[in-house]
Amino acid sequence: MYELLVQTVGSEIDIRTRQRLFIIHDMIINSADSRNRIHISSGSLAEGLDLPGSDMDVMYVMNDIEVIDNIKNIEKPIHHTALYMETDVNHPGFARLRMVSGPNGLCPRELCSRCPPGTCTNTQFYFPIHNVLDLARKNYSYMKPYVHGPCITDHNQTIDIAYCIRSKYLPNNAIAWASRHRWQWPSDFVIDRIIKYGCLLVPIGPKTLSNNKLFWRISFSVAEKILVHSFNFTQYLCYGLLKLTLKCIVNTNNDVKDLLCSYFLKTVLFWVSEESDIDTFQLSKLYYCFSLCLDKLMSWVNSCYCPNYFIPEHNMFLGKINQINNQILLVVLESIKLGGIDGLITSLFPPNNKNPRFSSTNSECPSIMLDILFYRTTCTSVLVSSSKKMIKRSKSLLKSESSSFIIGICTHHFAEISQFVVQLLPSPNIIGNTYNIRKCYHRHLQNGTKTDAVSGWLLYASFYYVTGQFSASLRLTDYVLSRCSADMMHTKHYNCKIHRNCYRQNIHSTMTLNDRMKIATVNNVNYIMNSSLIPEELQLEVETKDVLPIPPVVLSHCLNFLCYHHLYDILNRQRSLRDLYQTVERRCLLPSMCISDSLTILGVCYEISGAKDTAYQCYEEALQTGCHFSRTAEIRKTKLVGNACEI
Repeated sequence: MYELLVQTVGSEIDIRTRQRLFIIHDMIINSADSRNRIHISSGSLAEGLDLPGSDMDVMYVMNDIEVIDNIKNIEKPIHHTALYMETDVNHPGFARLRMVSGPNGLCPRELCSRCPPGTCTNTQFYFPIHNVLDLARKNYSYMKPYVHGPCITDHNQTIDIAYCIRSKYLPNNAIAWASRHRWQWPSDFVIDRIIKYGCLLVPIGPKTLSNNKLFWRISFSVAEKILVHSFNFTQYLCYGLLKLTLKCIVNTNNDVKDLLCSYFLKTVLFWVSEESDIDTFQLSKLYYCFSLCLDKLMSWVNSCYCPNYFIPEHNMFLGKINQINNQILLVVLESIKLGGIDGLITSLFPPNNKNPRFSSTNSECPSIMLDILFYRTTCTSVLVSSSKKMIKRSKSLLKSESSSFIIGICTHHFAEISQFVVQLLPSPNIIGNTYNIRKCYHRHLQNGTKTDAVSGWLLYASFYYVTGQFSASLRLTDYVLSRCSADMMHTKHYNCKIHRNCYRQNIHSTMTLNDRMKIATVNNVNYIMNSSLIPEELQLEVETKDVLPIPPVVLSHCLNFLCYHHLYDILNRQRSLRDLYQTVERRCLLPSMCISDSLTILGVCYEISGAKDTAYQCYEEALQTGCHFSRTAEIRKTKLVGNACEI
């Protein structure tokens, strides 16, 4: 059991490395104190558990809203919206947020005017969940999100994003948690950390209440992550074993599918850990620990009552498990218990398992799985306006970390942020202190080449293009195109089996993470708003967009086309345009999110070459492609029609 679990869940070093990966990620993103929100990685991935089907979970704490514990102690002047948390006896896991005051002396009634009807009761004004959900939808409108519980998610459900409000104080009905009788776990240090942080409030009300738009669920996500990070290895393996049991046994039974969720199982483990001597959680007693959890879960199902770990009065089974369906679930759980350890092994790790992640003989190399997990985290874009602060944080982390993998992560973050910082510099073509400016360009551009095989070099090619050094730009794009072969893995295609196989074949165990990335991966080039490095012909694309990702093959052929256009080399210009067309048409190394922008860029090149009708068709197709559509295709199409009418 131990050997099979380690192959599936990972070694203790793997687990701690995953946890540290997300801690570093959050620290760098949150290093900018100018942000109006705090980024928190949550869910099982951030806890260190990477199983198939695990989604990226991100919580954003809104800094401009403050929850106070005593209205009398409110300080003046008020710089944030102030809310008072009111817990509800009938719904102990939820609270209402009463408006107290707002910034700049704004009164609660004026604040409430932004709220939907029905959110005021007499003289009391409450903050509705729709305010936050609408804000989240607006900020992520480009990915056409839809609401999934308290979160918004994309159409592929690869990431769950929750906007939430932090209370620096535990709710009244959770205060007893800190002092109740327990054995050795959690430690006083962990308890103090949780009390110091408080809790979060997420925008979703009780399922059992039809009119629940004023209720917020009290979330202990940060506290739970602190608790899981304090697990010893046996506790962690038990956690993985419970999740695998849910996924491979319980949820494969259609009669009970979706009655249980992994959160219930984590809650079981919390309670068992608290009520047991910590010496119980030894590797030699792994199955016994699992049995303790299974027994407690069965007792909860039998009584239809699952007590929240922090607020036991909150029955989390409400709306899920009741006297009608609990007996069927008990039969399934009883069969797991009767099967013993041999039956559990057979159910979880059958010899003919088609899923390589659950196979004892074909499990993915742990180092590759760590790499893939890291590539998933890089999908979260850097806050461009605070890149300089973030680069300082990544440099300081580089000096303090000891793990070679984590050092590689910090190096990548430093290089990635350098690519943004260089685009914030004054134009390299300004008259005056040109030498010093260009020296800064070269320093940041050189640092930026360490992210992958090509993106940093393409930014260098852009620099040479905007400074009129077309031959140097062409040499770099030729080099990039020689690296963008079919056996390279685009980091946005980490889920593709073919890309993973190519990645596996191109690397070996003695390489560092940065060596592996520079040899085996390609990334988009990310131009920031009003970038100093983007070609003038594409300036419109970065006037309204925070980050414009362009696939390396698309940008290479585009830069080739533009260089040959300025060199009056008509033959090579047409060849580059044909190569660009074939790249976009065949979707060669094009992530789906970049297809619409790539079509727009193709249209720009056709328009420059004089093929107005073809350019119009490209803009039309860009507006009808995928969920991430180009923001400038409509503008360029309209302008093209207007120019034609004038002629």
